[in-house]
Amino acid sequence: MNILVVRFRQMGDAILSTALLNTLRHNFPEANIHFVLNEKIAPLFEGHPSIDKIITFSDDERHKTVTYLKKVWKIVHDTHYDVIIDMRSTANTMMFAFLSKNTPYRIGVKKKYTRVAFNHVIEKCGNKRSMVDYDISYAEPLNALKHIEPVNEFTLHITDEEKERYGEYLQKQGIDLSKPIMLANVTAKLANKVWNEDRMVWVLDKFMKQHPEYQIIVNYAPGQEEANARRIYETLGKPQQVFIDVKARSSRELVAMGYYMTFFFGNEGGARHIMHAAGCPSLVVCAPGNSKTVWIPQTNVLAEGISPADFASASELSKMEREQQYSLISQEFVWEKLQQFTTKLS
Repeated sequence: MNILVVRFRQMGDAILSTALLNTLRHNFPEANIHFVLNEKIAPLFEGHPSIDKIITFSDDERHKTVTYLKKVWKIVHDTHYDVIIDMRSTANTMMFAFLSKNTPYRIGVKKKYTRVAFNHVIEKCGNKRSMVDYDISYAEPLNALKHIEPVNEFTLHITDEEKERYGEYLQKQGIDLSKPIMLANVTAKLANKVWNEDRMVWVLDKFMKQHPEYQIIVNYAPGQEEANARRIYETLGKPQQVFIDVKARSSRELVAMGYYMTFFFGNEGGARHIMHAAGCPSLVVCAPGNSKTVWIPQTNVLAEGISPADFASASELSKMEREQQYSLISQEFVWEKLQQFTTKLS
């Protein structure tokens, strides 16, 4: 059996979709599973045991209609696919199914225009179930072939060599791997997805005083994120237990880092998905409008979130500005949750 899964989108979405890939591999172990991704994020998925072939598209290929259609045509005609699963189901992505009408199972999202491409459709996600559960639901039409057993885990894979190499790097940077380590996501790419900086500083300062045994690595991307992170580091007084220059130089190194972290704390985002996939527990502050149910799936890895929705109803939140919603999350409440979380890890 040949299966094509079309994902595209951003890194976090692609990581969560590995739960579908793992479900397909578990239920059809002999299948050839091909995964369509944006070229920029593809290296993160190399060597994944549930992927036999990664097919990439560059930004240039995706935005030139003729080039894009020619490549899609070649992909679906070079390989006879028994199953095509389109996790985006946009006018562009559904061309994989539309140009492969002989594929028995063409699965996509139920929209007004998608019936011309798909012969099996699923409802849109909504905010009542996790994105992992939703992603796995794309395999439900295959129950006609056999009873599908879901695998409720999203995962990433790196080699033992990559892991060991990063451990050596951490030690060279002064990290004691025998002591607990927090990875602190103190900032974010988008300013409107960052919890109040002063409150973050207050919580971290209190944590360091109560847990001097912890080493704290500050996570950030180059550019404005780094500037924000260094400002917070200076505000904290540049404490010795905080490491501002320890970096993951690629997404795969971030996975390797996850294996050594005791837990992840801070703003919710793509980095948390990587940590979770690496088996690292997490406690995060979610931005207004981001559902904990959807974006913090409950698997065998401990993952918790704090959200404005914990303090006000959807109706009340709809009448508030974004900053007002964020302000509902007090530093005292986050501190209490952090204490409870660390206790669970003990």
